[in-house]
Amino acid sequence: MPISNDVRLGDNTRIFQPDLVNLYGCTIGDETKVGAFVEVQRGCSIGARCKISSHSFLCEGVVIEDEVFIGHGVMFINDPFPRATTAEGRLQDTADWAVVPTRVRHRASIGSNATIMSGITIGANALVGAGAVVTHDVPDHAIVTGVPARVVGDVRHRSD
Repeated sequence: MPISNDVRLGDNTRIFQPDLVNLYGCTIGDETKVGAFVEVQRGCSIGARCKISSHSFLCEGVVIEDEVFIGHGVMFINDPFPRATTAEGRLQDTADWAVVPTRVRHRASIGSNATIMSGITIGANALVGAGAVVTHDVPDHAIVTGVPARVVGDVRHRSD
């Protein structure tokens, strides 16, 4: 079942193709929209009035505050040193690693195909450019682009 029974969905949350998502153990706020081929893992929290575009991956430990935009194919990472096995060669399980949490603050926007490393906070109203690899915290209102992502502007100074 693509949407597990332990998922908490807010009022008027819209999942356009429920057979094409993988949601389990997460919370999704009121009026949020979720596209096709999105995975949201246990312990992930998404706020109200967000848009999660298709093909995005939100792993355990990710907190998305209200009114956040997540573009197509955005990937979050919750383990900075992933391994399949322990030093002894045994397959790892949940006891062998710890989730490193990540937070995306109110009204931030993340462009398509961005990768967000674990332990990052993306500031309120910040803008992450498409394809960026975010390896450090992003200040409130900052525009970041590149690999690794660097501050290139301030959203309060852009012309619409």
